[in-house]
Amino acid sequence: MAQAVVIGAGPAGLMAAEQLAAAGHSVLVAEAKPSVARKFLMAGKSGLNLTKEEPFDTLIRAYGEAADWLTPMVSAFDSDAVQHWARDLGQPLFTGSTGRVFPEVMKASPLLRAWLARLGNARVEVNTRWRWTGWEGEALKFDTPDGVRSVSTDVTVLALGGASWARLGSDGQWTEALASIGVALAPFEPANSALSVDWSDHMRPHFGAALKSVRWMAGDSESRGEAVISAKGLEGGGLYSLTPALRAGQSLFVDLVPDLDHKTLHARYAAKRSKVTLSQWLRKSLNLSPQKAAIFHEMMKRRGTAQPDQFAVLKKLPILYAGLHPMDEAISTAGGVKRASLDGGLMLTALPGVFCAGEMLDWEAPTGGYLLTACLATGRWAGLAAADWLEKTR
Repeated sequence: MAQAVVIGAGPAGLMAAEQLAAAGHSVLVAEAKPSVARKFLMAGKSGLNLTKEEPFDTLIRAYGEAADWLTPMVSAFDSDAVQHWARDLGQPLFTGSTGRVFPEVMKASPLLRAWLARLGNARVEVNTRWRWTGWEGEALKFDTPDGVRSVSTDVTVLALGGASWARLGSDGQWTEALASIGVALAPFEPANSALSVDWSDHMRPHFGAALKSVRWMAGDSESRGEAVISAKGLEGGGLYSLTPALRAGQSLFVDLVPDLDHKTLHARYAAKRSKVTLSQWLRKSLNLSPQKAAIFHEMMKRRGTAQPDQFAVLKKLPILYAGLHPMDEAISTAGGVKRASLDGGLMLTALPGVFCAGEMLDWEAPTGGYLLTACLATGRWAGLAAADWLEKTR
């Protein structure tokens, strides 16, 4: 018997557990993997981007169609609150030139250790290798190293993640248990996904190089940010925010010279000497990097275009790609528990006393601190609502 059970020990689950413990309730956290917050730690290997320091109206727009739904939760635990929380755990922070906020150590592990120590002092019990398999009557059922265990509880918070990086714990297998009791779910789809491109051998020398100072366009969306040319295609923050448009089948274009207008390009091309080749002009007159020139020639060759004013497509070069990478390789996922299945406190209307938080909810956001901010904010919101539920039902 536990007053509160939190299933899933990622950022959302641990934040929910902290709120419940702070309200004076005994809390059991169940994690399917051998250790906690694996995806959080993996994200921290390249520098843990905690949040984005920018005005709230700008920050909330990053959540797209879910912005209205998430507004009360994120406004209650916004960028400033995330930074205060991390500093309170002994982690000095710094803000980069783009507003992204990182721990000075650029790692997730010191922050996680301090957080787990604080939860331990609050008598939060964390059990690993406990895989939730659904309900047995009103009790929660788990596969554990000691066999099947049933746990009765007054309130449950589910923070089970999405459906990418299954090896780290977000495998989406929980959907069957919720669908069986009538919870409305949106199908999972890749978010913040790399693109598959079938490169010719011409591109091989550029694998691992970044396309910088470019503007990407898909449908009504655009982004200024770099992308890396990989053996499989293109990946990077400049593209990730366009994933919703690309999922919908929109064409992708890149502006290789975003700081030059069409008039300037016309003038420079008109001044080109007849003996100067296109490749020479791209390099000498436009200072195009080898990577930009390579992708320009790659895509022009595929189109079979040979018009004399090829420079015009430098502003809107079509990128012929073969689709998104498989969902399990995406940084995050769209889809999950629909808003209509939950009340204002993130409690399932089909199952009173059961709350949901984190990436298992139907929202998405680009990288840049937005993902972690919303996971922490929804975990806090669900934890507070669960504590309030306990008080009201006593």
